[in-house]
Amino acid sequence: MNRSILNRRAFLGNLGMAGALAMMPHRAMAAADGGRKLGVALAGLGNYSTGQLGPALKLTKDCRLAGVITGSPDKGRRWAEEYGFPETHIYGYDTMAEMADNPDIDIVYVVTPNGLHAGHTIAAAKAGKHVICEKPMAVTVEECDAMLAACREAGVRLGMGYRLHYEPCHIELKRLAETSRFGRFTKMDGGFSFVLNGQQWRIERELSGGGPLMDLGVYVVQNHFMAAGDVMPVAVSAREEPKERPDFFTEVEETIRWEMEFPGGVEATGHTSYNQRRNEFRAEAEEGWYQIDSAFGYRGQSARSHLGPLEFDAPESQQALQMDAFARHVRDGEPNLVPGEMGRRDMVVIEAIYASAADDGKRVELKF
Repeated sequence: MNRSILNRRAFLGNLGMAGALAMMPHRAMAAADGGRKLGVALAGLGNYSTGQLGPALKLTKDCRLAGVITGSPDKGRRWAEEYGFPETHIYGYDTMAEMADNPDIDIVYVVTPNGLHAGHTIAAAKAGKHVICEKPMAVTVEECDAMLAACREAGVRLGMGYRLHYEPCHIELKRLAETSRFGRFTKMDGGFSFVLNGQQWRIERELSGGGPLMDLGVYVVQNHFMAAGDVMPVAVSAREEPKERPDFFTEVEETIRWEMEFPGGVEATGHTSYNQRRNEFRAEAEEGWYQIDSAFGYRGQSARSHLGPLEFDAPESQQALQMDAFARHVRDGEPNLVPGEMGRRDMVVIEAIYASAADDGKRVELKF
């Protein structure tokens, strides 16, 4: 990572240079473009872009990779050669405003570290581009509000990189919650954890905003909302577990657990860690239960209920479905299943979980 380019404070301090572009007419409202593939620029070429989003953009039907934003021009040129876009579509984090003059780029997908999401989203919006922001939306609710305001002012759309809303086992979870086939889900539990090794930005608070809760726990929070039928919870309580590797996790939590209260006595529990292994979600109702195993990965999900195993056709790429859906939202006006407001909602919960854990598990009421 090029810290001279990705320094969070420096970048946020330089946003004003793009301010004059905020009200520039956007070129990518493409209803008149005959259903063309919309151009996506990836902002950040780390592991997720390299291993998941780039390959997914070779599978998409409604969008294509049209450019990149990177701190490494050499890396950008390698991407241009592989994906067939011109080198003039390679931008730096300090030249994002220049995208306003590029009609081939309609959408910027922000895939930089969490602490940079707000700045890069705002810069993309001011350049007149729609934005997909990878999870978590930002590191504070205040930043989420600034991102939403910038997109409103620029007249562009904001979506979240919540790929699991397009994964069949999770689609079934939402369907069961909406139809109450097993009755109302009243008890939920989920956990997503793995063992993190190697020095990286995820354990640096300025860039990550927090530890596994920001990175992994947000998936569990999403599933709580799915199983609750998107009903808003009323309170959370949480505790951070003692660190087994305090010399490694010096700035962020290692393991954290929480409880979330919904109206009507519905309860949800969650767990996430950078030093354990867990990956499942279960929802229970009066007339049955539903469970997703390998719940939060890029592939490999399986589902079962009290009636037995369930079979679904797994997509070749969750990310391709997610990006195509956002492209159709922009181009054709299809509903946005994962809007920026959803990312803000989840950040309200995450902030409250951290506040409770910092106050010895005190119950924190939620205000959305």
